Amino acid sequence: MNDTRLDIDPQQAGRDLAALVLTVVELLRQLMERQALRRVDLGDLSDGQEEAIGTTLMLLDQRMDELCAQHGLRREDLNLDLGPLGTLLPDGP
Repeated sequence: MNDTRLDIDPQQAGRDLAALVLTVVELLRQLMERQALRRVDLGDLSDGQEEAIGTTLMLLDQRMDELCAQHGLRREDLNLDLGPLGTLLPDGP
């Protein structure tokens, strides 16, 4: 009889789920930042819009740091290695 048990640590599972969710949020944050920079470069935005976007992106970046710290994660922990494709997050290590 083969007694194979799967021991799942609820705390580790919760941390892994938080890392996955924060990875998706970080990917979206980076994509939004790139899109905003592209629009700034094209001159599509007014000065007020540029300032509002800059402030929003800065606050979102700070909030990401807070959420990572709250869950015992670093930004580097959020970057998934996709093997031959490289890493998921363009700004990753």
